[in-house]
Amino acid sequence: MDARKDVIEVEEKVIGYRREFHLYAESGWKEFRTTSRIIEILEGLGLEVKYGKEVIHIPMVMGRDAEQEISNHIERGIRQGGNSKFIEKMEGYTGAVGILKTGRPGPVIAIRFDIDANDVIERKDLEHRPTKEGFASVNEGMMHACGHDGHTAMGLGLAELLIKEKKNLTGTIKLIFQPAEEGVRGARAMVGKGLLEDVDYFLAGHLGFNLQTGFIAPKTTGFLSTTKMDAYFYGKGSHASNAPEEGKNSLLAAATAVLNIHAISPHSKGITRVNVGVMQGGIGRNVIPPAATLKIETRGETPELNDYMYDKVAGILNCAAKMYGNNVSMKKEGEALAADCDEELVDIVKEVALENKERITGVINEKYLGGSEDATFMMKSVQERGGLATYIFFGAETKAAHHNEGFDFDEAVLMKGICLYKDVILKIAGR
Repeated sequence: MDARKDVIEVEEKVIGYRREFHLYAESGWKEFRTTSRIIEILEGLGLEVKYGKEVIHIPMVMGRDAEQEISNHIERGIRQGGNSKFIEKMEGYTGAVGILKTGRPGPVIAIRFDIDANDVIERKDLEHRPTKEGFASVNEGMMHACGHDGHTAMGLGLAELLIKEKKNLTGTIKLIFQPAEEGVRGARAMVGKGLLEDVDYFLAGHLGFNLQTGFIAPKTTGFLSTTKMDAYFYGKGSHASNAPEEGKNSLLAAATAVLNIHAISPHSKGITRVNVGVMQGGIGRNVIPPAATLKIETRGETPELNDYMYDKVAGILNCAAKMYGNNVSMKKEGEALAADCDEELVDIVKEVALENKERITGVINEKYLGGSEDATFMMKSVQERGGLATYIFFGAETKAAHHNEGFDFDEAVLMKGICLYKDVILKIAGR
């Protein structure tokens, strides 16, 4: 009876956390208020907490704004109720790790929860539940449109249940609250800090993705290796009518590159993808454009296939620049790997799910992603040292597709996910 009461009390808190993080949505590397609240809650539960520069290897950071922009986001985070003491100690970098040491020998288990929002403008009409119930994002252009607010809340709820189970556990549990998953920018920098070097079991997961509430998939397939890059064309501006021959048109160079990038042949050895998501250039209708920018991503079923796409893109960029007398530079803004789940750990998760018929309606053996996730860096880091890793999908019915301005999810998934994680940890590290 006490255990059931604990779960009910935690569920109320977790839904509150989710809505709080949704209200104050913060995009990648800008999650200052979010991180400070995570620290407050974890320390309040009695966990050891590392955060900011303690958990981020700075040379591996990708896709972070310029320092002045970061300063503006820090100020906003504090203004919106973030703990200034913790934010100051972050030294400009977000993310946190809560560590539960049981004091007894046993395995090291890590669970990753992503904390960042999307660059999306949220719906404002009253048919959208977050608007109607008062927790739609107050930060224009930043919205939890993928469910990471739910993941963060699950991590905090799990921390509370694990504290209550501490006497029944062995070893060490690390709860990793990762910044900048969108654009696959944050995990590599946490791996580079050595956070996974002693980990024996690694778990991560995602809610939604067309899986009904109550169902879970203990194994994910179809992780695509990916590279995100920005390309900058530098030409020469001139008067479009008086001296057009003196100009070196960067927008034409960029447009030529876009058309040819999307004409790259797919590879016969497996899945490949490429996309130019943004093209920006020009300063006025009567000026030859002196500069242009492209935002590009490549993907492949294996690192080799991704490299094939990346090399083709780089060659096209250089040739397009040369055609129009431009210079071009490229900058990587994000990366993720292909990865496989370990069947031994998949079987443990499946067994636990099948035992929990009260919360889990059904088990789908595996779910195909067909996309990219930078938790793969963490999975690979653990696997390369002989540990086991898997990535779980938690069913949750949604009101719109992921990354859509009307996204919302069934909050019943939160405790289902928390209890599954808890029971898997007890199965692995229980006394």
